[in-house]
Order: sequence, then C-alpha cells, then structure tokens
Amino acid sequence: MLKQLEGKIAVITGGGSGIGEAISKRFSSEGAEVIILDVDEEPAKKVADSINGKCFQCDISDSNSVETVFKQIAEEGSHPDILVNNAGIAHIGNATNTDPDDFDRIMSVNVRGPYLCIRSIIPSMIKKGGGSILNLASVASNLGIPDRFAYSTSKGAVYTMTLSVARDFIEKGIRCNCLCPARVHTPFVDNYLKENYPGKEKEMFTQLEATQPIGRMAKPSEIASLATYICSDEASFVTGSAFDIDGGFTLLK
Repeated sequence: MLKQLEGKIAVITGGGSGIGEAISKRFSSEGAEVIILDVDEEPAKKVADSINGKCFQCDISDSNSVETVFKQIAEEGSHPDILVNNAGIAHIGNATNTDPDDFDRIMSVNVRGPYLCIRSIIPSMIKKGGGSILNLASVASNLGIPDRFAYSTSKGAVYTMTLSVARDFIEKGIRCNCLCPARVHTPFVDNYLKENYPGKEKEMFTQLEATQPIGRMAKPSEIASLATYICSDEASFVTGSAFDIDGGFTLLK
C-alpha cells in the first residue's frame, strides 16, 4: 500500500506525548522521517527512538532555542517538507481572575511558539519549492468556552495566524491549515482530573465526555489520521482551512 508521506521530512513540536506522539508515530508509519522538538527531552527521545526518528530539546517560546535547533537540523542535511505546530499549554480562568503572568505564559507558548517555528522553517521550504504547515488550534478558536479566556485567546490567534500564513505564502507553494479539536483523551486529561478531582476522576471524566454530542472524547490517533491527510500530497489543493474534529461539539453553537 502506498504510504501517504513517503519521502517527506516532518518536524513535529511537542511530539513526546499526547496528540504530538500520535502524530509522530502515524507520520513515521506513513513513510515520513520524523523530527521531534520538545521541551521535555526524555519522553520525546523515547518516542523518536521507537520510530527511528530524531529528537531535539527545544523551548519553542525562546527565539534562540528555536533558531539554534532549525539551524542544526539544516546542518545535518534535513530540509523539512512538513511542520506540525502541536506543542501548547492550557489554562483555566476568565478575564478577571487570569493572572497577567499566566496570560503571558500562555501567549508565549501557544502563539509565539508557532510563530517562531514558522518563521524559522519558511525560508528552507521556499528553497525546496514548497511545504505544508499544520497548526493545532481548537474549537475554542471560534467558540465561547467558559473559563478558558487565555487559552481561547491564544487558539484564536493560531487560527488567524493560519489564514495569514496561507495567504502570504501560497505563491511559494506553502500550504498552511489548522485542526480544531474538541476534547481529546490524552495523559493531560487524566493528570488534570487526578490533581483537581481526587476520588472523582471517573465521574468527572464521564461529564467531560458528555460535552461532545458523539458521547466521547477523541482519540489522539483520530487527530493524527486527519493530520496525515492534510499534510500529504493528497491534500495539495487544501490551504487556509480550519478542520473541526470535535464529535459534533460545534453543533452546540
């Protein structure tokens, strides 16, 4: 069977766990050479080793860290065709109880991070004749979700960043799209419930699942399947698009 990403080189941020891990493994199974960037090197290295990929420790919110890593990738002879801006962090709170430092931290990782990676990779994509950039946005990009002020603001920025990059570089052969998932069952969800609802994890998990009309959270592998298509040549006519993958969550608008 033809592999969708055969011969492609893909950089995936936050590829050491959760959705990023699933995308890394799926891309590798589809024939891509995977390069993982992660602030937490140990789990990222385990994932990279399991798929014969590469791993670089990188703080995507730090310009020096990002520039150094992309320079190293180029010096090692890798010229990526794909960038998946997956790394991100969450926050709970509204506009009045969100601390300014927390707001800045969310913006630094969720908005500045993708920008720095895009800024660093586009010149090499132009030289190569094009490429595909996929940003992880959220249903929170265009829906009002309670107590997600900073997070929603950051993901709204990721959505419009996607549109801007798609428009500015379409003539250079660079496509840019984004995914807008609802809740996805990752270790983050399990850790969040354990920390905030000790003894009530199962009850709260059921409540969270029920917020999707389909009756459950997404699996990371389902996000990875859609990411594979969007980054493949099969989607060569797709750019500037946002893909809801939300179990019907947007039906509640």
